Amino acid sequence: MDEVTRTTRATADGVSESAARAAREVRVVFSRLRRRMRETYDPGDLTPTQTSVLSRLDKDGEASVSDLAAAERVRHQSVAATVGVLAERGLVARRPDPGDGRRQLVFVTGQGHAFLEDRRRAGEGWLTRALEDECTEEERRTLLAATALLERIVRA
Repeated sequence: MDEVTRTTRATADGVSESAARAAREVRVVFSRLRRRMRETYDPGDLTPTQTSVLSRLDKDGEASVSDLAAAERVRHQSVAATVGVLAERGLVARRPDPGDGRRQLVFVTGQGHAFLEDRRRAGEGWLTRALEDECTEEERRTLLAATALLERIVRA
């Protein structure tokens, strides 16, 4: 059986083998890429959970601990402890919720934004160098086209 026939057949759940294979390959490559990019910067003694909460606040804006717990899919107590550590390090701060005086909203401080920007710059610098050193101009154009496809999938 040739490669085209093999990859266009449907799997047991009704999707093409090529879609199933592409999903596996993309997941594995993204996992490796994420891991490799993490190796490029000093985590500053933050755990992955602390980094995730800080990044979420940076991306989504201020939130209550309850909202963060729901978004991160972890217990309220775990996020409260994480926010406590981030606050001690000056990366986040709390303020009263203007709509509900009983709640506090957590937000990223200037120091927290700078910390995240340094990490992003380190990861992007490594990736830029790797793309320059390891890929041809045509391969980089192919990657740009692939990112457009991936963005379309993300929005689906």
